Amino acid sequence: MVRAAVLPAVGAPLEVTDIDLPDPGPGQVRVRLAAAGVCHSDLSLSNGTMRVPVPAVLGHEGAGTVVAVGEGVTGVAPGDRVVLNWAPSCGRCHACTLGEVWLCANALNGAAEVYARTADGTDLHPGLNVAAFAEETVVSQSCLLPLPDGIPLTDAALLGCAVLTGYGAVHHSARVRQGETVAVYGVGGVGLAALQAARIAGASKIVAVDVSPEKEELARAAGATDYVIASENTAREIRGLTGKQGVDVVVECVGRASTIRTAWDSTRRGGRTTVVGIGGKDQQVTFNALEIFHWGRTLAGCVYGNSDPAEDLPVLAEHVRAGRLDLGALVTERIALDGIPAAFENMLAGKGGRALVVF
Repeated sequence: MVRAAVLPAVGAPLEVTDIDLPDPGPGQVRVRLAAAGVCHSDLSLSNGTMRVPVPAVLGHEGAGTVVAVGEGVTGVAPGDRVVLNWAPSCGRCHACTLGEVWLCANALNGAAEVYARTADGTDLHPGLNVAAFAEETVVSQSCLLPLPDGIPLTDAALLGCAVLTGYGAVHHSARVRQGETVAVYGVGGVGLAALQAARIAGASKIVAVDVSPEKEELARAAGATDYVIASENTAREIRGLTGKQGVDVVVECVGRASTIRTAWDSTRRGGRTTVVGIGGKDQQVTFNALEIFHWGRTLAGCVYGNSDPAEDLPVLAEHVRAGRLDLGALVTERIALDGIPAAFENMLAGKGGRALVVF
C-alpha cells in the first residue's frame, strides 16, 4: 500500500488515500517518487477540460528511483534514477514514422489500463500513463528516461513536462534565433521555462506577460527584459516596446481564446505565434481571411514542446550542469500530497510558478 492523490470522478476533489500498488509485471517498472510537479494539465484533467478514465491517480511530471523491475525489463535496474515520460512514442504510428514522436497516436494508451486499486478494491487508472501523485508508481519501461548525472533528483521532476515543453516551444516549434525578440504569455512553470529557453537562444528582448504583478521578479530572474501586466492594451504595449512592429515570436502558455488572439496581435508581420496552453472546446479564436493574408504570420500548436524526450533530456541536462538552465527557479512552492488542491486553486488564481510535491 502507498499513499496517493486519487481523482474519484471528474470535478470531484482529490482524495489522498492508501492504494494497493501491485508488483511490476512483464515490461513494467516500479519507481519510488522523489518529487512530482503540479501542472496545469492535471487541473484540466480534474475539471474535465481534458478527458481520462476515472477513478485515476493524476500527476505526469515526476522523477524518482527504480525499486523493482518486471520480467523482460532490460533498460533500467533497481537503484537507477529516472525521469517519468508521460507520452512515450510507439515508433510505429504514422506520426512516429515521420519523426514527429510528440504526436504519437498511441502515446496515451496506457491511461486506459487499470494499474492499481483502492483499499476497497476499486480499479484505478494511471492518469497520463505514469500516476506521479503517489509515493510509488508502476509504469511501462517505455515511460522512463535515465536521468543524466549531475542533476538533483528532486528538481529533475520538472524535466518531465514543464521544461521539455517550455524549452521545446522556443527551440523546436518557434525556432527562436539569436537576436530575435520574444514574448511569453503566462508566467507559470512552462512560461518560466520558456523565458529561460529564450535567454539561452540569445533573444535580444524577452517580454513576459501575466495578469499578476507579483510575478515580475520571477520573470526577470528567468530572463525577461520587460514585464507587461495583461490588459486590453497588451498588444499595443508590446508593439511599443519593439518599434511598433511586434515581437518576432510569441509563446502562449495560457490556452484562452482572448490570450491567443492577443498573442497573434502582438506578433510582428511575418512572425511566429506558438500556442502551448491547453484550452477548452468552448474557447473559439476568430480571424478574418484578409488579416491572415496581410500579416503573413504563422500560428502553430505545440504538443509537449514538439520534443523527443530521449534526445532532448541530455541536452537539457547539459544546460543545467553548465548553469544556463535553473530548474529550482521554476519552483515557488514545495508541498506534500495533501497540498495539491491548494496548488490547483493557486493556478486558477494565477499565483506562483510551479508547485512541487516532495516525497
